[in-house]
Amino acid sequence: MDEPVRWTVRVSKDTDVAVRTFLAQRGMKKGDLAKFVEEAVRWRVLDQTVAQTKSRNAKAPAAQIEAAINEALQSVRAERFATARR
Repeated sequence: MDEPVRWTVRVSKDTDVAVRTFLAQRGMKKGDLAKFVEEAVRWRVLDQTVAQTKSRNAKAPAAQIEAAINEALQSVRAERFATARR
């Protein structure tokens, strides 16, 4: 993890109890709350990004999307294999 940044976040008492109970049932400690929140935020950002991308591309032809995906894959694979060979 990069250098941590402190957040001040307010949640309802019900949410606090639910999350802490959830973590305790799985043997997690108080310090694991930050990890849990960070993972949840990352998943939510990914979910929103995917939803926006799907919405933006809803009217795009499937062939155009496939071509863009294939082009991106080829580029990434070429870069990775070139790096691995060095």
